[in-house]
Amino acid sequence: MTQPGITFRETMAGFFALGPTDPAQGDALGEDAGTQLTMQATIDIDDVRRFIEDPDHLGSLNGRITFGPLGTVTSTKGVFNLFRPTSDRTLKLMVYELAFTHEGKDYYLAGRKEVRDNPVIDLWHDTTTLLTQLHLGTDKTGPVVGAGVLTLSVKELLKLLSTARATNASTPTESAAAMGTFFSFFLGELWHTYGPRFAR
Repeated sequence: MTQPGITFRETMAGFFALGPTDPAQGDALGEDAGTQLTMQATIDIDDVRRFIEDPDHLGSLNGRITFGPLGTVTSTKGVFNLFRPTSDRTLKLMVYELAFTHEGKDYYLAGRKEVRDNPVIDLWHDTTTLLTQLHLGTDKTGPVVGAGVLTLSVKELLKLLSTARATNASTPTESAAAMGTFFSFFLGELWHTYGPRFAR
């Protein structure tokens, strides 16, 4: 039986450059050169409850990448993880990865938001800053050929919230329950990470 899911769209943009392998360096060089990369992504979670129960909180991603040297390319294959655990108990990752082809070559754009056990003042930076690398090949084991830092603006966050909707829900009640379950999980993870410091 198909279970209710959720979908939403997210747009992030920032300075990016070909050559650097470190996102911070790519951000600086991209700013100097005036080169920006924009990722317009659609995130799909087929089954909200299964997504929450999965330790890696895995969803799918597709979208469009716009970057001067590459033009605009479309990806129909990608990976999304929300609060994926790491070997560092103080760090979880939000993962955005897109595979695409340009002029006969395979590329893989891999980005991560690092959600750390930091003071609550860092919550906005942690959840809106995507450290990004461009790999040559079909996954992130390939050599890094570019890097940069993408961010989610307040304007785009409001757009994101406006695009969120339930999928595979047969009634308005199911739709509301799926949305509530997802956002309760999201806010609960944020509280688990930042709440203890805030409460001190």
